[in-house]
Formats: sequence, C-alpha cells, structure tokens
Amino acid sequence: MLSDPITLYKLMILYMLAHVNFPLTNSQLTDFFLDHEYTTYFTLQQALNELREAGLLKMESIHNSSRYEITREGEDTLSFFGSNISPAIVSDIDGYLKENKFRLRSEVGVISDFYKSTNQDYIVHCEVREGKAALISLDVSVPDKDQAEIMCGHWKERSQEIYSFVMRSLMRSE
Repeated sequence: MLSDPITLYKLMILYMLAHVNFPLTNSQLTDFFLDHEYTTYFTLQQALNELREAGLLKMESIHNSSRYEITREGEDTLSFFGSNISPAIVSDIDGYLKENKFRLRSEVGVISDFYKSTNQDYIVHCEVREGKAALISLDVSVPDKDQAEIMCGHWKERSQEIYSFVMRSLMRSE
C-alpha cells in the first residue's frame, strides 16, 4: 500500500478517468471522493492540480466548469502503479462508474459557453458531444451578456429537441 495518501488519490483519479470514454468534471470527481469520504475537497483539488502540472491529465475549462481527461502519460503511470489501489477502492470506483455512467456522460456531453466577440456582441457556443465527437455544434451571435447567459442556461434542457429538429429539417426532402 502507498505511504502517501495524496499519491493514492491521484491514482484513483487516473483510474476513474481511464475507465470512462468521456471527460469527468471537477464536480463529478468531487462528488465521488466526498460521498465515499476518501478525502477533503481541498486535498482533491491539490491532487488534480498536481496531476495536471505533471501532464498526467488535461483540463478543459468551459464557462464555470472544469473537465478532466487522462493523457497517454497518465495511462502509462496508471499501468505502472495502478496495482497500488486496493481491491476495495477499485470496487467502489467501478460500482460508482457503473451505477452513474449514463448520468455522468450526459452531464459532460451537453456544453454551452459564451464569449465577447471583436464586434462587441456575444457568441454563444452550444454543443452536444458523444465521447470526443461533436454531434452538433452551434454558434449564435447575440447583442448582450444577459441573452448569452439565458441561451447557455436553456441549452442543457433543450439541446435534444433542437438536435432532433435540425436532423429532421436537414433530412427531409421536399
């Protein structure tokens, strides 16, 4: 077993990321570690930052959310040291991922963000991803930040309906 707990937390994070084919958010990782009482929020954030600095995972920030994916170096590290994770912890992680995989995937598959353009309007970027592939990507220009925030907020609940409409409209022959 490992003498340094933070090393174990890092291996657990790498294990989780290696066993899903989509990124996990900071919130999703935090939920697992806190719900199972493995460590504190701050220690988990330290582990994530150290993994990122070491190039073992990559982080993508979207609006107010951070999404993590394991890198090739992270996979190599896990293959060398992953056996240091106890079977009980592996079982907890596997159970959590199996039980929550659909919810976890859908939470990271629908993305919306906005930024100010050079024309002083706002560009709202909305996307639905399946794994790493974008099923639909939409950029809309709006005049102010309030509208951009509203559109980002609505994308999560309306993206499926919009995607279906676009597909039906484009596939219809008239």
